[in-house]
Parts: sequence; C-alpha cells; structure tokens
Amino acid sequence: MSSRTQQEYSTSSPAVWETIGREAIADYAIFTLYRVRRRHPQRQQIGEFVVLEAPPWVNIVPVTQDGHVVLIEQYRHGIDGITLEIPGGMVAPGEDPRSAAERECREETGYASDSPAQLIRINYPNPAFLSNVCYTYLWRDCRQIANPSWDRHEEIALRLVPFEELPQLLRTGAIRHSLVLVALFSVLCREMSPAL
Repeated sequence: MSSRTQQEYSTSSPAVWETIGREAIADYAIFTLYRVRRRHPQRQQIGEFVVLEAPPWVNIVPVTQDGHVVLIEQYRHGIDGITLEIPGGMVAPGEDPRSAAERECREETGYASDSPAQLIRINYPNPAFLSNVCYTYLWRDCRQIANPSWDRHEEIALRLVPFEELPQLLRTGAIRHSLVLVALFSVLCREMSPAL
C-alpha cells in the first residue's frame, strides 16, 4: 500500500520527461529495441526505459456490397493460436497509410472497392513501450476482385460475417485481438452515431 496521502496526488497534467540518452540495442526488422534514459523535469529523477520503435500499422474493415464484413482467421505466433481478425499490417517506408491498408486487404483477402477507404481512427497500440500508431480504415462496397496473395508465412481463411452479427462476436469474446476490437468498436460507434 502506498504511503502517499490523497493530498499528494496532483490534478494537473503530468510532466513530459526529458530524453537525455537513447541507444539502439537490437534491430528485428519489424521493430528496433531502444534503451532510453529520461529525466523528470521537476524531480530530476532519472530512469531507463525500453522503447520499441516500429513502423506505423494499418488495419481495415472491409464491408461487402451486400453488408458482410470480411474477417480473416490466421495463426499468430505470439499466442500460439488462431485469431479472428480484420486485414492489416505494416506501412512500408514512404507508403501512404490508406494505400497500405487497401493493399493489405487485397493481399490477404482478394477484396477491394472502387471507392477509397475511409479513415475512422488513429490510435496508439501500446504507448507504454511502443512508439508507433495504428490507422484504422473502413472500406465500403468491397467485392472479391482477385485471389489473395499471401506472404511466405501466411495462411488465411476468409469469414464473411453479416454486419449486424458483429456485436455478438464482440460480446462472446470470439474476437480478442485488441487492435481489431478498437477498429470494430469504432465502426459500430460510427454507424450508430455518424458524428463520431
């Protein structure tokens, strides 16, 4: 139990720590591991922190002309299991995030639309130690225009789900990938209140 009293906690915004050192520890292609030294501007407290610097990520909610959401199932090494997701991936250097999201959708599912995907959310995947952002897009009126073109290690199963069944998938925990949850909740909120 902390010895701090209620009066010791501040209601003002916390301070931004000053970076006094930054060292790359390892480069793993999909992210670079850094050791960062920072100092608190008022307390002068110095700490070392781990930061993973990664490229921007994208994901996309493809909705077909007849109102189905194109979901994918794939094996994920981090959990050693299968997840139910939406298409997504990394933004290549110099690539526009919307182009990256549309590319990922075509590559993973073969689905695309004549209209451009619409940006609906930008979020930080985990700001505690990740430096990057994730762009979420909604792509309406999609249809299958080609066969999927997977990466060397990908194996994906398509699942077409009626849009109105999304809340049930969220309630039952059938979807557990946090970035997919953010995307689908954002789409559902948008559909319930277009001003969001």
